[in-house]
Amino acid sequence: MRVLSIASTGMMAQQMNVEVISNNIANINTTAFKRSRAEFQDLMYQAERRQGSQSTDSGTIVPTGVEVGLGVRPTSVNRINTTGNLTSTGNELDLAIEGRGYFNVTQPGGDTVYTRAGSFKLSPEGTIVTADGFTVAPGITVPQGTREVVINRSGEVLAYVDGQNQPVNQGQLAMTVFVNDSGLEALGDNLFRATPASGEPQDGLAGQAGFGTIRQKYLESSNVNVVQEITELISAQRAYEMNAKVIEAGDQMASTMTNMR
Repeated sequence: MRVLSIASTGMMAQQMNVEVISNNIANINTTAFKRSRAEFQDLMYQAERRQGSQSTDSGTIVPTGVEVGLGVRPTSVNRINTTGNLTSTGNELDLAIEGRGYFNVTQPGGDTVYTRAGSFKLSPEGTIVTADGFTVAPGITVPQGTREVVINRSGEVLAYVDGQNQPVNQGQLAMTVFVNDSGLEALGDNLFRATPASGEPQDGLAGQAGFGTIRQKYLESSNVNVVQEITELISAQRAYEMNAKVIEAGDQMASTMTNMR
């Protein structure tokens, strides 16, 4: 009986759906986290009578035919890249991007990865780094004796140093956009890597055409909506249970046929 294998594909699909939803809920307070959505496709169909075939010598056409689907499969886990709410923190090294773009982060091996989580820190040398100590490109260093750091909407880092009335421009933060943000590879730790699916990185600066602007002392919140996730979780749970019921019904039907023999 095909019913057992068909329903089993439904159970596996809903299991993945629940796993994606649970990851969304787990990251509800993760800075700049983007929720994901599992997407599915039906499997191939087994044709027992083809539509469009001739049913008689006179050329009568079968209008619909008989096709039996063989289940479902997951095709992708799509990241929803809408911007989360901006939350004021008061920390001068907390940065949020309004609009498109990613901060560039240089890993110890020299590879460039990307992030929207702008909760930056200062290294012992005064360099702006991520929470894991990775350098935020282009590697701006705040001088000793700085009493205040101002980062404007274009990403320019201005240091107010003791004994000086005018701020010192220490450089400008780099920014990158992609044609297909959903094609980026998620590495964990709020980091992403470019892939052939994302398209080539397009480097630029905040405020340029096609690039977002920077808000100092703000962080981007997760775009996860708790009510929506709980609703989808309940729906996925019910779908899983229904597929399990189908397997039970198929098993009972097989038992009845066995007993008849």
